[in-house]
Amino acid sequence: MNPYDQAHALARALKESEEYREYTRLKETAYDDSTNKALLDEYKRLQFRMQAKLAAGENMPEEDLQRLQQIGALLQFNPDVSAYLMAEFRFQRMLSDIFKILADVAGVDLDMLSQG
Repeated sequence: MNPYDQAHALARALKESEEYREYTRLKETAYDDSTNKALLDEYKRLQFRMQAKLAAGENMPEEDLQRLQQIGALLQFNPDVSAYLMAEFRFQRMLSDIFKILADVAGVDLDMLSQG
């Protein structure tokens, strides 16, 4: 059993999963509107910045944190965007679970990543 072949099979299974299909369908709907796209892009940029700052042991600037919260509040009231973000969360959770399974087999301790 070749691990690379198995990885490709897993990739195909992920692409065929209900979580992925729902995620891509809802992403297309959410990003179809230019205002939604601009807000989502800014929200994701700020999220990434916050995660990078936290990983580096730094605090996010207050104005960026407020902007992230304001955009998040706007996005949650848009049904297309809200559904997309929930589908994205479900798909990412599945990927995280799979990575944990692989890390366990490899003896990689992921708990240290969640400790502050």
